[in-house]
Amino acid sequence: MAEPIFERLCLIGLGLIGSSIARVARERGDIARTLVACDHGVGVAARLRELDLADIVEVDAATAVRGCDGVILCTPVGSFAGIMEQIAPHLAPGAVLSDTGSTKGSVLRDVLPLLPEGVHLVPAHPMAGTEHSGPDAGFPTLFQGRYVILTPLPEAPPAAQEKIAELWRRAGAMLESMDPVTHDKVVAIVSHLPHLLAFTICSTADDLAQETREQVLKFAASGFRDFTRIASSDVDMWRDIFINNREALLEMLARFSEDAHALGRAVRWNETQFIEDRIRRGRKIRRSLIEIKQA
Repeated sequence: MAEPIFERLCLIGLGLIGSSIARVARERGDIARTLVACDHGVGVAARLRELDLADIVEVDAATAVRGCDGVILCTPVGSFAGIMEQIAPHLAPGAVLSDTGSTKGSVLRDVLPLLPEGVHLVPAHPMAGTEHSGPDAGFPTLFQGRYVILTPLPEAPPAAQEKIAELWRRAGAMLESMDPVTHDKVVAIVSHLPHLLAFTICSTADDLAQETREQVLKFAASGFRDFTRIASSDVDMWRDIFINNREALLEMLARFSEDAHALGRAVRWNETQFIEDRIRRGRKIRRSLIEIKQA
């Protein structure tokens, strides 16, 4: 077995992503010599102990990070500033701080001003997930064959960046690096906008007259069911994502709205060539995802 990457690694927030990292670490044994799990959710700490997801379980973040050479924030991005205020005075010099947040501009905004000297920030975003949440939702193969996007800072030492990269390699992930602005635009179109549309479509269905609504649910086809799966995602996480990636999301929503209106006009005026082109482009994207094993 390889030497552990971290002597003492702390995971803050043991939902789907955090508990999946914990399961990988427990299963492999070469990610952290000592694993600390911190979550102040009602009943979560007791459940973490029942599941044996960590060597040490804490509810206080300041206590949890003491003596750790690695800390990963796995909570909704809107909580990062508050958590940093709690843990910053207790982070060990030389520690590597990372995260799993879906927005990166907000991470720099909320974390960097509170980052103690000598602590190295290496932001990361695993492009993996399900609609489920909580410590029971995680599983050790969640990251297998999935991309993790790193948005490394120029001032972060290569050794610190390599520790986070190696953690994700050992979790089975593929790595990609990009700057935070590009990251936030990419995830706005591939993740955040689809979720916004799913929430909207389900809300529209919910607002229908009762008789029609019952028929919609009764005869829901696979397309609508797929939207309901996405729309059942965690409320706090997606509220924070929308607010903290506001500019990129609104830009992509505006582009989508123009394209949707164009397709709507084509349907209205029976422009079959335009309609067929849009359908073929959708099929092409799907085939491409299948070919690169991301479907």
